Amino acid sequence: MIAVSESTPGPIMVNLATYVGSNQAGFPGAVAATLSVVLPSFIILLLVAAALKMVVKNKFVQAVLKGLKPCIIGIILATGIYMTVKNVVSVGTIPTIEWKALLLTIILAVLMFGSKLLIKKQISSIILIIVSAVLGIVMY
Repeated sequence: MIAVSESTPGPIMVNLATYVGSNQAGFPGAVAATLSVVLPSFIILLLVAAALKMVVKNKFVQAVLKGLKPCIIGIILATGIYMTVKNVVSVGTIPTIEWKALLLTIILAVLMFGSKLLIKKQISSIILIIVSAVLGIVMY
C-alpha cells in the first residue's frame, strides 16, 4: 500500500495525473492535469511564504527567533558531538577507539579550523563533505 500525503502532491500523484491527462486529451490534457495537481499546493506555499515574510518583521517574532537561535545551535552542536563520540568510541564489553574514525575526525577538524586561520576564509561545507567522502573511501 502506498501512502500519499494529502497536503502536497507526491511524485506518484503527479505522474498519475500526467498519464491520465495524456490518455484523455493528449499533450494539452497532460499539461492541464499536471498543473491542476501541482498548482494549488504551489499557490498555497507562495501565500504562506508571503505571510511569513510580513510576520518575520514583527519585533515579537524577532525576539522569539533571537531566543531560539542559541537553542538550535546547542542542539546541532550536541548532535555533532554525540555522533562523533559514538563513531570514534566503540562501546562493547570493553570500550575501544576506532582509530580510522578518530584520524578522519582530526583531519576534518584541522581542515575546517585551519582554513579559517591560514587563509582567513572558512572552507565550504560541500568541500568538507567531499573530502570526508574521499577520505572515508580511501581509509575504509
